[in-house]
Amino acid sequence: MRFPLAVFFLSGILIFGFTVSAQAEMGSHRTADGKLKVLYHIDGSDVAVAKYAMALVKKHIEAEGGMDKIDVKVVVHGPALKLFDKDAVDPELKSKTQTVMDLGVEPEMCQVSMKLFGTPLEQLLAGVIPTEHPVAVKRIADLQEQGYLYIKP
Repeated sequence: MRFPLAVFFLSGILIFGFTVSAQAEMGSHRTADGKLKVLYHIDGSDVAVAKYAMALVKKHIEAEGGMDKIDVKVVVHGPALKLFDKDAVDPELKSKTQTVMDLGVEPEMCQVSMKLFGTPLEQLLAGVIPTEHPVAVKRIADLQEQGYLYIKP
């Protein structure tokens, strides 16, 4: 059975198109200047998980070669909010959080969680900012839509 030349030509175009599409998709996880876009999500009340998350953020920044190579977002909400209360924060979590903030990361706290827990921004660790959207899960979805790779320790 013989296939017409047009079938092979069309197959080649389709393969090329899929390759270009896959490459474009891979590129969507980078900023215009080439930084890898990564989102870390913290929502539980386990202080060990929060400390681990901050350690991972630091290691990830180092692994990529510094903040000029990675765009890291950290979104915190729900019961995790209490872990970042400036008067009750675990000293090791405070230190790990300060380390990543010193590198340029601005942990974002859910605005709705702050209202639900009756905790104003001023009661949280210095340097924590409110989420861009009041609802953290909306912020997380928006970041994922923008190509941020999702990591939940």
